[in-house]
Order: sequence, then C-alpha cells, then structure tokens
Amino acid sequence: MSLAAVNTRAKLGINAPLVSIEVHLSNGLPSFHMVGLPETAVKESKDRVRSAILNSHFDFPARRITVNLAPAELPKEGSRFDLAIAIAILAASGQVPREQLNQYEFIGELALSGDTRGVDAVLPAALGCLHQGKQLIISRHNAEEASLVERLKILSCTHLLDITGHLLQQTQLQLWDSSTNYLNKTDTSSADQLNKCENQTQLNQVIGQHHAKRALEISASGGHNLLFFGPPGTGKTMLASRLPGILPPLNNQQALEVASVYSVAGKDLRQSIWARPFRAPHHTASSAALVGGGSSPRPGEISLAHQGVLFLDELPEFSRSVLEVLREPMESGEINISRVAAQVCYPANFQLIAAMNPCPCGYLGGTRCRCTPDQINRYRGKISGPLLDRIDLQVQVTPIENHQLLNSQQPNQAQQPKGESDQQIQQRICAARERQLNRQGKINSQLSSEELKTICPLSSEQRHLMDNAITRFGLSTRGFYRVLRVARSIADLAGREQVISEDYQEALSYRIASEAQTSNL
Repeated sequence: MSLAAVNTRAKLGINAPLVSIEVHLSNGLPSFHMVGLPETAVKESKDRVRSAILNSHFDFPARRITVNLAPAELPKEGSRFDLAIAIAILAASGQVPREQLNQYEFIGELALSGDTRGVDAVLPAALGCLHQGKQLIISRHNAEEASLVERLKILSCTHLLDITGHLLQQTQLQLWDSSTNYLNKTDTSSADQLNKCENQTQLNQVIGQHHAKRALEISASGGHNLLFFGPPGTGKTMLASRLPGILPPLNNQQALEVASVYSVAGKDLRQSIWARPFRAPHHTASSAALVGGGSSPRPGEISLAHQGVLFLDELPEFSRSVLEVLREPMESGEINISRVAAQVCYPANFQLIAAMNPCPCGYLGGTRCRCTPDQINRYRGKISGPLLDRIDLQVQVTPIENHQLLNSQQPNQAQQPKGESDQQIQQRICAARERQLNRQGKINSQLSSEELKTICPLSSEQRHLMDNAITRFGLSTRGFYRVLRVARSIADLAGREQVISEDYQEALSYRIASEAQTSNL
C-alpha cells in the first residue's frame, strides 16, 4: 500500500491546528503534486524534501507523488511541514515503517543536506501536541523553546537520518532532558521570583517626584493605565522605565502565554521569561506595527506587551489614527485581525503607560513657550477624549526643586539612604495583588461594573463625594468606574478590606488633575 499519513501542526495566530500530511504514490510519469491550500513556501518544500532525501542516502520515488495537507480549508504557510512531508514520503515508499507514526508529530524545516532547522511558532504546537498525548520530534534548535511545556516528551534531532534511524530502531533519539526546562530548573517561589526580576535601575534613583512615584505604585498594584504629563526633563520617561522593576513577576501560566506570542512572532525566548515584557515603540510606528497585521497576520506591539507594559513616549507625536486602534484592545484585552487569507485573535492584555509634554515646545505657560493656539490645539487634538478617558491615572509631573537637584550632587549623598528599593516596593505590590486575586480572582483593572457594586459599595458620604465629582468635573460613566477601581487598589496597598473616603479622594485627584489641566495641556 503506497499510502502514508504523518501528523504535524500549522500556525494560526497563537493556535496550532493539527494537520495531517497524506502521501500517495501511484503509477504514471514521475511528478510531485501538493494540494491542501499550500502557499509559496510550502510548495517550494518539494525541492528541499527531494534533495534532503537523496542526500540522506534514501531513494526518492520515481512515481506520481500526491501530497495532501488536510484539512484542505486551512491555509498552510512556512517551511514547518518539510520534515513531516519527507517522513511521509519515506513511509509511503516503504523505506521507514509506518506502524508507529501515529505516536509522533513532526515539525521542522529541512536543509538540502538533510539537516534540520528551527521554525517559529513551536510553543503553540508543543502545547497542542501535549493535549493529544503525542511525542514531538523537532529540530534541536527548537527543543529549548518546546521544553517550556511541562510533561511533553520531546525528541530533538539535527539531521533527517537521526529520525529515520529512530523509526528503523537502528538508533534511539533521546528525550530532551527535562532539567533544561526553564520552568523546572528554577525554583519558582515568591522570594526567588522577586530576585529573578530584579532591575538594575531602581525607582529610588529618581530625584523627588514623590507624587508621581506614588501613582506609579498604584498603577502597578492594580494594573491601571497611567499618563505622565509635564515639561521636558522632569523625569517622565525615567519614571516609566522604572515600572518593570516593581511589577510582580509572571506566574508559569502567564509566562507560557507571553512566550507563545513571542514564538509566533518569530522572536527568541526572552532572557527572563518571568519578567513582564516592556515594549516602547517609536512614535513613527504604524497601526499595523502596533496592533499586528500583514497578509498572514502577525502579532504587533500590543500583543508583544501582553501581561506587561506598553510605553508610548511623546504620546501626541503618534498619529491619531494609530492611537485610536488602542481603544478596543484596552477594553477587551485582545485584538482581532481580519485579512482575506485568515482571521486571527491575539491576546493584548497590556498596561498602557504614556508620557507627553503640555504643548509642542513643552513649556506651556512659561516665558520660553512660543507655541501658537492653533499649534497647541492640533497637538492636543491627536489624543481623543475616548482614549484619554480609558487612562485611569493622569499625573502632572512638575520640575524638581533646585535644592533637591543640588543636594543630590553632594559627595556624601551616595552614603545616604535613598528610600525604598524596588524589591521592597515590589513585595508590597505583590501583597496587594494577592489580596485582589484571593478576593475576586483577577486584578482590579479587570473588574466589571457589576463586580464593583459588591467590591466597592459606596456609603452615603462617599456617594455624595462622587456625585459632586461627577457634576463638577464631568466624569463619564467609564471614568466613574475607573475611579472606583483605582480607589480599590489604593485600599489594597494599605491592606484595608474596605475602601474609605480618603481612598476615593486620592483616586479622584488623579482624574481631577487631568480635568483641571485640560485647558493647559
């Protein structure tokens, strides 16, 4: 019987649907036909496979070869099917046994010499293979990434002959050593995770700006969006860059989610998979670069910032059309990309941190400002009201006082304590997040309006406070609920079960500051 089938996996967003490579050899003039919606790189695999088989000292069948990639309606792209096609051809021609092929899934590119090469999006494929209870045979270049999936049996190889020898029981492919698994070889206790995510740049290195540091801590504790606005040189970018050092580390499941997105994007494993990603695209980035896209949609910056931080410096310098695409994923935590070839959904549960100047020159209201009213209006107009309304904390950063700057340069200043370290702040934030997860199973920024009714009940005094704020400052419904979420985070930082009036007042101060400065931004 000149028919064989081998399992592999395609790439569709962060999913890896199962693909069956069916090969049939029939009589007729020698030919090689491939069906099943293959794109160009897949069609070109016939030349790579033929050379790899011949250079591995096997016979390439001089018959009519039909390769079917099922299911036929699923688009197939890339060189990831080379290895599976080669094994299926060898099995159909009787050069390797086909009886045990259903125990494995094969993924990898073949060189003309028969060497195996790594491909992207291996991690989602490894997860799918685990759920099917199969063993995964891949190139050694991808074994480390696939080893993130616990309990998966991985057989790595460097050449097609390694695999055929294993199938012919002439040699034995060794299981990838589980001790190399990132999630196994490191103790994942809270104390050790905090040490792994230690950042060399400490928040206490920022001179002054205690109000902004407080807002940064509140933002980190509840996952709230944050905007810094103020003149140039006041430390807005420096403050934002310190946020990763105080954020809680990722747990194993979150680390696997982030690694899957990076795998699909064709990027290497990050140096520390527990550290939350921090993405800072330049303001010339396009909409597609930010949300993802292309004929075969790939993840953009907001997906690469999943479970981490998206920092937009010089916010008004971004095109307004680019900024507007952030509105939906900021609410839903995911981005749906539709193209003619495919429709994919990527996770985009990011925390937005932004920084901006009050006007194009940055010195609005001062003697150095030369901006005209039209220039200021155009500058402000790039940030729409709906986008600004989705930012929970909007903090004005003022120039530091002269004595603080001068005192920081004193020779003995290095020996003086500079305040809490990032690790101390991070421990407090971790404790606040643990309270949130124990109480509601999610962080405060993800609370729905219905959940806030029971988690943040308003007393008569607090109702009067919020009523005055809504009337006086024109808070929207969204803004009202975001104030409640921030107040809940402030109470969690203080270790309080109930939100007190002072928490609501502090939360309002971050929204009111923005409303009061609207005419000056």
